[in-house]
Amino acid sequence: MANIQSNRWQISRRQTLKGLGATMALPFLEAMRPLHGQSASSGDPVRMACLFMPNGVRPDKWTPTGSGKTYKLSPILSPLEALKEEIMVISGLTNKASHGGDGHYFKTASWLTCTTIEKTVGSNVSSNGISIDQVAAQEIGNSTRLPSMELGTEPITSGIDRNVNLTRLYGSHISWKKPDVPLPCEINPRIAFDRLFRNRNKKGGAAAGNPDKSILDIVLDDANSLKRSLGDEDTHKLDQYLESVREVERRIENEASQLGAGQNLTPEALKQLAALSERINKAGGGSKNDFGSLQRLNPTEHVRLMMDIMVLAFWTDSTRVSTFMFGNAVSGKNFSFLDGVSGSHHSISHHKNDKKQLDQYQIINTWHTEQYAYMLQRMKEIPEGSATLLDNSMVLFGSGIRDGNAHATKDIPIVLGGGAKGQLKTGRHLETSGADLSSLYVGMLKRLGVSKQKVGEASRELRGI
Repeated sequence: MANIQSNRWQISRRQTLKGLGATMALPFLEAMRPLHGQSASSGDPVRMACLFMPNGVRPDKWTPTGSGKTYKLSPILSPLEALKEEIMVISGLTNKASHGGDGHYFKTASWLTCTTIEKTVGSNVSSNGISIDQVAAQEIGNSTRLPSMELGTEPITSGIDRNVNLTRLYGSHISWKKPDVPLPCEINPRIAFDRLFRNRNKKGGAAAGNPDKSILDIVLDDANSLKRSLGDEDTHKLDQYLESVREVERRIENEASQLGAGQNLTPEALKQLAALSERINKAGGGSKNDFGSLQRLNPTEHVRLMMDIMVLAFWTDSTRVSTFMFGNAVSGKNFSFLDGVSGSHHSISHHKNDKKQLDQYQIINTWHTEQYAYMLQRMKEIPEGSATLLDNSMVLFGSGIRDGNAHATKDIPIVLGGGAKGQLKTGRHLETSGADLSSLYVGMLKRLGVSKQKVGEASRELRGI
């Protein structure tokens, strides 16, 4: 009798909800549990997200006190207190490949490649390497609807930074599909959401169907049909998932009127963007991005919408690889929306040891940590088999420089959240003595099941992770 019932309601892990113009992947349900006694969690994949924070941190307020399991979080990292057992704070890392160049660009563009960029003032950018997210996407991306997702909050910055005689394009990219093909961040939450759930034609536009109709309304008939074959527990999980999708959709609708339609660019900047866009399109990398700006979107809500979209993508196994840029390097983004802050992140990071500037710098850093904690908490709340989505993921958070004032490249700020299915020793402060960042990435790729043995100059994983 049990076998007959199992055969009746067992569904594929690739089951989707469909309607005219939309396809919704599903979270893991008990009805997807493999037969023959295999555990529900045995087939759960490991996901990886890399969250980049520009402009470094206030150095004396970042590093935890104590080491190992007995550590105490620093003031900047204090928003992670409730998640202390799910994270690993790693101190002492350095990205040696980024040491040779002045300013922020060498440290930003190489954050996930651990290679040294080519110096240029034009569109002929080169990272001299492939970022770890794209290394992973090339090997495991064919298992999911989207090989990877590249998200952010600011449009590509172009032109020339005469202070260091470099193109500003390097400050807008951490993901590199090829050494000369950076992948642009999608900054519009609606486009990112639609990429997950709405069917696209070959030109990237909306397929048949009403693009203004709610995703849930489109797939409602299919969802109701599926529910009739599910047990109570799975019905509850499906309802929870559908409500989460609708919540994100509602928030996007509320913010949609605030999306800008572009920005004023110099002729030189337009020339650089056109040349770079052509190279990206020829390589088939990333989603089409019109480089539009977001004018008055609430910064915290903007970030959290993007994080919720990443969580939905991981939850449904629509992708297992994602990057997110809180902002571009050397961005003039104003953080006066935070109490106690007046001015832009970049200018405040050049604090010159002024106490007032340092205090504002710390407030901005703490805000970034709060958003990271928000994403981890959302993932922790989502059950997956006998574990959680966070247990089965790795979420990297950090910056390419230590102190924005000194452009310091040693002991860069790094936190790694999630357990990668029990493969990471979380709940502690791991101190290293100048180990290269690339060795951490070797270990992360290994836990994704990626066969690549070398990142930058490292071929062995960081000891102790």
